Amino acid sequence: MNSTISVSDIIDEYPLSRFQIVTIGLCGAVLILDGFDAQCIGFLAPSISETLSIPLKNFGPVFGASLVGLMIAALAIGPIADRWGRKWPVIISTLLFASFTVMTARVTSLNELVILRFLTGLGLGGAMPNVVSLTSEYAPKRLQSVVVAMLFCGMPAGALLAGMVSTVAIPAWGWRSVFYFGGFIPLALLPALIKALPESVLFLSERRPNSRRIFAFMAKIAPDVAEERINMSVPTDLPRKGLPIKHLFTEGRALGTILLWVPFFMNLLIIYFIVSWLPSFLRQAGQPVSMGVTAISLFSLGGIVGCLAEGRLMNAFGAYIILVVEFGLSVLLIAALAFTDTSFLLIMGVTFVLGCSVQGAQAALNAVAASFYPTPMRSTGVGWALGVGRVGSIVGPVLGGVLLSMDWTPRQILLTGMLPAFSAGVAILLTSSLRGDAAPYRAEPDVEEVP
Repeated sequence: MNSTISVSDIIDEYPLSRFQIVTIGLCGAVLILDGFDAQCIGFLAPSISETLSIPLKNFGPVFGASLVGLMIAALAIGPIADRWGRKWPVIISTLLFASFTVMTARVTSLNELVILRFLTGLGLGGAMPNVVSLTSEYAPKRLQSVVVAMLFCGMPAGALLAGMVSTVAIPAWGWRSVFYFGGFIPLALLPALIKALPESVLFLSERRPNSRRIFAFMAKIAPDVAEERINMSVPTDLPRKGLPIKHLFTEGRALGTILLWVPFFMNLLIIYFIVSWLPSFLRQAGQPVSMGVTAISLFSLGGIVGCLAEGRLMNAFGAYIILVVEFGLSVLLIAALAFTDTSFLLIMGVTFVLGCSVQGAQAALNAVAASFYPTPMRSTGVGWALGVGRVGSIVGPVLGGVLLSMDWTPRQILLTGMLPAFSAGVAILLTSSLRGDAAPYRAEPDVEEVP
């Protein structure tokens, strides 16, 4: 046959190749290490407090600094990646968060800790939107929701790994060793990223259609397709002129973008609210410190389970239904957690299922964002959604501290945590009035089933 075939059709119609699996695997490894370095401070704070004689109540700026860095980088890196590509922003971001994590192991004061956690956050925030974009652009549309949702397992898996390493390393070598682990491992991964991580072939076909790398990548995905059969004509989805951010609100996407940002904000608020304050709430309720560590570990484990299941659930029932159910369930689970502060098994069970629900929902939101925005603005769209979400991740821990300073009880604060989950569910319900490309939660976003 002499008919031509486009790059996107090759990716969609052929089975996953070893080349694609390695690419997705490298993105997953970056996200695991990203999750480790983002979450390890929560496990290390008590030990750092004792060693450096910093009162634990002063750690609010430490927690917030990395989250501010995450937010700034997520907002800034998307437009850069949509203009220059995905590969090198991933590599540079990994180098940044790895290097500053190693430096954090040498801090001697609160100010040094705040500054280095902020700089670490810049690297952490730059990596995530680009690995999500790169993964979605190498995944066939029929598998996109599954693959992107599974990719997001890296965040809770990294948090779980941080807890396991901290449990072993702190008694043996002290808290500084955990930062060394979290920094040297991603530094060791950099050569593999430089050598084996490809540029997005869809980005190249949009921005640099004459690049020889496109044919090299296609030969690895579909070696039986002759070079002359690959259609490299100018794509219909041309890059937009002007500031990339404004295109999130053009061509009928404005309301869909806003209704996507609301659950991003609310869900990351819930996640960081729980991770930051649940151990303290349990301690105030008279439970041992070990219960808080176990609860957060189970919350992370639940996140892994939720992310693994999320993609297939979305394919079976649609993102809209799954997210509405998950946020409704989260409202009930947060309420249950407020009234189960004495039963160990019940607390662990509720925390695990809550981890499945809210972190599974975050994986779904990432998959929805990746499919909602076209290639020329995908990193910008995902990055800005995550950036808005990071505002929620800052608000969550701060809100808990403010309410505690107002002498609210842990139960009252947890009950307040039901409101973000409810608001996220309402935002998704409001999308039922949207149709076509303006609806981010449509059941089959931009997907045609491959025979």
